[in-house]
Order: sequence, then structure tokens, then C-alpha cells
Amino acid sequence: MPVDLDDTDIAILKSLMEDGRKSFRAISREIKVSTPTVKSRYERLVNIGLIKSVKPEIDLSKVDSRKKNQFFGEETIKQLEQQKKHFHVKLENMKVKMQCEYCGGPIHAKPKVLEFANFQRFFCCIGCKNHYKEKYEGRIRSIVEQYKEMQKEAKKLT
Repeated sequence: MPVDLDDTDIAILKSLMEDGRKSFRAISREIKVSTPTVKSRYERLVNIGLIKSVKPEIDLSKVDSRKKNQFFGEETIKQLEQQKKHFHVKLENMKVKMQCEYCGGPIHAKPKVLEFANFQRFFCCIGCKNHYKEKYEGRIRSIVEQYKEMQKEAKKLT
């Protein structure tokens, strides 16, 4: 079952499409929600696979034409010249199709969620969730320990 995006998710996506360099604080002021809400929603959108990456849009006219090849190479210049400069997507009543993190199959019902540290992983069934936990037990434990250490360091600084 696809995940429904609410107005906050859509507002965050629209804001990032305008300028992917915006800070969580700038987005929160723009859409009038708290900064931690923007951060957690952004992480959720990344975790479910909706946001794949944030990439720079490079304006080649700003680069000295004599040095373009030296910096980028011919193949990269061709790709940059062909990139779409602007695109607009209508984001209303959007649903996201999700895949199970373990088996890769579609998630037809409400996903089973595994949360650890600041990560969320989504599964089609309890079996896949348990198999994932078994398979990656050491890695998950390591991530949780690193996260706890980071939290302790952050508390010391404040």
C-alpha cells in the first residue's frame, strides 16, 4: 500500500524543489512548522525512498570557457548541458509506493516499521522485519551505540 503524504510532507518537498540548499530551519519558517518536525519528516522521506538525492544544478556559463574541459571533461560537460534546468511537479494527494527493505516486494498494507537510532526501515510483514533484524543485528547495534555516543557528546556541548 502506498504511503500517503500529508500537507507538511508536500510543503517540504515543494520547498526543497525551489532550493535544495535550504536549511531545515529556513524550511520550518517558510511552512510554519518546527525545525525538528522538518528534520524528522525529511529523514522519513529519505528512508522511504522518495528523496533519492540532492544534486547541484551547475551553471556552465559561470565557468571560464577555456578551462571547462580541464575542470569537467567533455562527457561531463555534455551531461551538464543536457540537464533539465527547471521542472515543476504537481504535488497534491500524493502516495508513495514502498518496497520491503528485506525482500524487495511491495508493501500492500500498513508497513511494519523498525526504528533504531535516527533510522526507520519499512517491511511488508513481521517475518521480513525479524529476518532483517537478525541479518543486520551487529550493524544495527553498532549504529545505535554510535548514535548514543553522539547524543552524549551533544549534551556535553550544551
